[in-house]
Amino acid sequence: MIAVIQRVSEASVTINSAIKGEIGKGLMILLGIEDADNQEDLEWLTKKIINLRIFPDENEVMNKSLLDVNGDILLISQFTLHASTKKGNRPSYIKAAKPDFAIPMYEKFIFVLEKEFGKSIQTGEFGADMKVALVNDGPVTIIIDSKNRI
Repeated sequence: MIAVIQRVSEASVTINSAIKGEIGKGLMILLGIEDADNQEDLEWLTKKIINLRIFPDENEVMNKSLLDVNGDILLISQFTLHASTKKGNRPSYIKAAKPDFAIPMYEKFIFVLEKEFGKSIQTGEFGADMKVALVNDGPVTIIIDSKNRI
């Protein structure tokens, strides 16, 4: 799993001109799933996201987690995170999981993330044409790949 995590002061996702999800201060997460992902990747990434200390403390040092600042999460599925651009100019998405595997993994990720986080999160809609808007706070953007954890 690949996650692009952005610290935001606000973020939203719109589908067919209707807002599907929106948050204030928190994390906007783009999530890419591949066929090699499993429950261990899901749990590891969830813990990493929840405990990532990227919010400022009273000295403006990034020392607080999402839990510490009582922030929110907007999670968006994005298969293009697994794009390969090694050959030619048209990206290949061969590594991205197909919907029959990716949708259940995405739904499990939501369940585990909400359980670990202790509250509901906002989401987009898997496979939909989504318009994502955000104000990146900092800016702070972190990329985490569950396959590169060692």
